[in-house]
Amino acid sequence: MTTCMCKIICVTDRELCKGDFLDRLAAISTHAEIILRDKKSDDEQYLDLLRLVIDRCGRVIAHSHIAAAEKFGCDAIHIPLPLLRTNREIGKKFALVGTSCHSVEEGKEAERLGCDYVIAGHIFETDCKKGLPGRGLDFLAGMVRALDVPVYAIGGISPENVGEVVKTGAAGVCVMSGAMTCDDADEYFSKLKKSLR
Repeated sequence: MTTCMCKIICVTDRELCKGDFLDRLAAISTHAEIILRDKKSDDEQYLDLLRLVIDRCGRVIAHSHIAAAEKFGCDAIHIPLPLLRTNREIGKKFALVGTSCHSVEEGKEAERLGCDYVIAGHIFETDCKKGLPGRGLDFLAGMVRALDVPVYAIGGISPENVGEVVKTGAAGVCVMSGAMTCDDADEYFSKLKKSLR
């Protein structure tokens, strides 16, 4: 059997989630790495959520909440580039550090600041960025060529276009709305993986 050589990451959004959030993440965790993003939580609320999700899903990548992630003992964090600029010692606190980038210049800066991976986007039009055209596959390919760290694509990724994304040399793909709103997470990720082969 051919195995998928491309990694899948799911970025969470509780407001988009169809059904029980923890049940959904438990299903997703069998198919993808999870970045636990929760913009509305303060550090204490995020810490409580982190405990619940890790209890159900195992390892997750924390998002933005540095103090909560450090307190819980997470080994991985994804933070916005502006936050990374003001936390230059973050690599000493976490084994895996990532950020999101929207240009080659930002990607190179992220590398200099010690990121282990970058998420590049948005690649295709998406409801999450209504009215903004996607940056496209040429943008993604340029990011892959310019950077030494793995580049993951985000924005409008679907089973129908993921094959084209992988051809750019991207290390993997990130999904959010599709994973949060699909009727059946197992079926959704099976289709995604099939298109990655």
